[in-house]
Amino acid sequence: MSTPSVTKPAILSVDDDPGVSRAVVRDLRRRYGADYRILRAESGPQALEALREMKLRGQPVAVLIADYRMPGMDGIEFLEQAMDLHPFARRVLLTAYADTDAAIDAINVIDLDHYLLKPWDPPEEKLYPVIDGLLDAWRSADQRPVYETKVVGDRWSPRSSQVREFLARNQLPYRWYPVDEPEGTRLLEAAGADPLTCPVVITAEGTALIQPTDSELAENVGLTVEPSGEFYDLIVVGGGPAGLGAAVYGASEGLRTVLVERTATGGQAGQSSRIENYLGFPDGVSGSQLADRARRQAAKFGAEIITTRDVVALEVNGSARTVRFADGGKLCAHTVLIATGVDYRRHPAPGVDEFTGRGVFYGSAMTEAADCADQEVYVVGGANSAGQAAVFLSRNARRVHLVVRGDSLERSMSHYLVQQIAEIPNIVVHTETEVVGVDGDTHLERIVLRDNLNGTEDKVDAQRLFLFIGAAPKTGWLDGVVTRDAAGYVLAGPDLMIDGARPPGWELPRPPHHLETSVPGVFVAGDVHAESAKRVASAVGEGAMAVMLVHRYLA
Repeated sequence: MSTPSVTKPAILSVDDDPGVSRAVVRDLRRRYGADYRILRAESGPQALEALREMKLRGQPVAVLIADYRMPGMDGIEFLEQAMDLHPFARRVLLTAYADTDAAIDAINVIDLDHYLLKPWDPPEEKLYPVIDGLLDAWRSADQRPVYETKVVGDRWSPRSSQVREFLARNQLPYRWYPVDEPEGTRLLEAAGADPLTCPVVITAEGTALIQPTDSELAENVGLTVEPSGEFYDLIVVGGGPAGLGAAVYGASEGLRTVLVERTATGGQAGQSSRIENYLGFPDGVSGSQLADRARRQAAKFGAEIITTRDVVALEVNGSARTVRFADGGKLCAHTVLIATGVDYRRHPAPGVDEFTGRGVFYGSAMTEAADCADQEVYVVGGANSAGQAAVFLSRNARRVHLVVRGDSLERSMSHYLVQQIAEIPNIVVHTETEVVGVDGDTHLERIVLRDNLNGTEDKVDAQRLFLFIGAAPKTGWLDGVVTRDAAGYVLAGPDLMIDGARPPGWELPRPPHHLETSVPGVFVAGDVHAESAKRVASAVGEGAMAVMLVHRYLA
């Protein structure tokens, strides 16, 4: 989606007398039309509606000029309400000589910048010097407009956190406005919303979305949610490294390829703050950067990338393979690649579910890092993802506590990362320790740590808790179709062969290809594959290898 072009700042004149209104606009355009949008309205309510729309679109308003005597809503009332929407716009009241007392009073009531007596002829002497001065003052205030998507919400609202994370993971720029701060209040008023209806998302085009679902959000911020066709050569289910690798290689080798992702491309790797052992990036690369480059690369070769579509079933219909979506839709192809990865396991400690999104987060929650400045932050987990998060958060947090159930980090974390953590003074590692409870008022304030060596428990203050406690595949949608192991991971190739025999129901004269599941033409790659290496590079490699096997199958 293209960024809206920067528009000229507006000068708005409000007068119920059409003759006066046209005269004001004529004189303003003659002097300022090249650099400003000169707008007029014939009533206060009409002007306020225009100002609300400009507020939602992020369009700047430099000067407001309002006639004092207007029926229904006079100029002072209008300017007072306009201040709530555009507090930095300079305010001018047009008044007759008889109403100068009212104009003087308005200086105190609405912080009026100037009043002009009618008539203002000649404008070179009475109008332009006043407006010139106000524009100079407005420009010096440097209130830059915000053209990207705006999100208004409660900082401790789980859904507000999810919306911010959705936009961030999809590489969509946005600006965050807490509902209890003045600009957040002004945006809610412009959108006709209130704090109870948050989060409110205002697109760059000025459309206000109140408590949007992910699919509504995706449709309005430029993501693709509908495939262009009904039948493809290859459907890739899952947009992590394996799925993106398959999309790149599939599309580049001429396969009509569509990738279907439930939330955002990148998977768990996309949430990693820094991957330092990925081939070709000696200085490391963030998961979001890697995912963004891969997504753009897949799109360059012609792969379609569909977001916010949840695949709930797989069907075999003759030579076609069909995936069904939660909303009732379906998509068919010659072949399917299962690359759905794994999800973080839920933490069983009391209070965790209650405070998820309100101080407790699964994964790194990229949008929360900036709010960790000078705080005590806890990270639970002993694998690379937890270590990378601890290193990243240590840049701003007062102290990062890495909580590990094992007796050392070396058991489950890469050597380079263990060394990095040892050299960072504000990371404290708590081995043989686990979180057994969390509590707080409206958000997380304390956690309970248990020392598994001596059985003691300690309640400590904590503002953020990030959980990396292992992962499990979500493959229930494959029940009765594809063979899996006891933990739910998808079996493929040699793992399907029992004493040299092909899997039950296998009708082809050959055995399954290396990454082929128990259903011919359905392949698997990445972390959801049984006994996979659980590394980004191996996932990408399997995605690429799966495409080679798809070609063999199609041949």
